[in-house]
Amino acid sequence: MDTTGAVEERILCPLHDIPDGKARGFPGRPGGFMGLLAVRRGGAVFVYVNSCPHIGVPLEMMPDRFLDGAGRHILCSVHGASFRIEDGYCLSGPCMGDSLEAVPARIDVGGMIRVPADAGA
Repeated sequence: MDTTGAVEERILCPLHDIPDGKARGFPGRPGGFMGLLAVRRGGAVFVYVNSCPHIGVPLEMMPDRFLDGAGRHILCSVHGASFRIEDGYCLSGPCMGDSLEAVPARIDVGGMIRVPADAGA
C-alpha cells in the first residue's frame, strides 16, 4: 500500500488485447517466479496465478494455451485437470476440489486490466 492506503497496482494489458473467449499469459511481479493468466469473457476478465494446485507447474505448455478446445474450461496441460473459468474451481483431475489462486483484477476507465503489483509472487 502507498501512504494514501491505496493498493499499488500494475497493468497487464488493455482488455482488447485478449480476444473474447480467449486467454493470455503474463509474467509475475518483477523478481517473482510465478506468472499469471487472464481469461476474457465479454467485458469481464478472470485472472489467476499460473500454477496448477496439484504440483505447482505452469498450466500451459505453449504460450497462451490455457483453455480447452471449446474455450469452456482452463486446462492443466501436464495432468489434464479442468478448472472453471469463473472461479478457478477444479472440476476433474488429480486436484479435483481444489482451486486456482485467484488474483483480484479490475478494468479501469481506460480499458486497462489492473492487478495488485505483487500478484504472481
